[in-house]
Amino acid sequence: MKKVITYGTFDLLHWGHINLLKRARELGDYLVVAISTDKFNEIKDKKAYHSYENRKMILESIRYVDEVIPENNWEQKIEDIKKHDIDIFVMGDDWKGKFDFLKDYCEVIYLPRTIGISTSKIKNDLFSVKNG
Repeated sequence: MKKVITYGTFDLLHWGHINLLKRARELGDYLVVAISTDKFNEIKDKKAYHSYENRKMILESIRYVDEVIPENNWEQKIEDIKKHDIDIFVMGDDWKGKFDFLKDYCEVIYLPRTIGISTSKIKNDLFSVKNG
């Protein structure tokens, strides 16, 4: 069985997220998604609208996702790859090159982002409407 892993916050889920998850799952037989915990988001100075538990529940309901695990820190990726017997690490191409150090442990693939959508765009659009 070929196992794939990806990481993210996955807040304000949109079709770009679904597209990434679908393409990641198509690379293997089993997809593990590591999502940033609320505490890790604080460390990253990133604010999520939905709590970790709610984001986890949403992701677990998506047919492309086989397992959701917490991302507690930047350093855990090698440990996760070993623990979950991962064959392929997938991230959006906005991270291109940042995780090449994982090539010693598994294949690393950067997928193109879905054009025209991002969580930042949604937040900006909502802010504009609210203050428009």
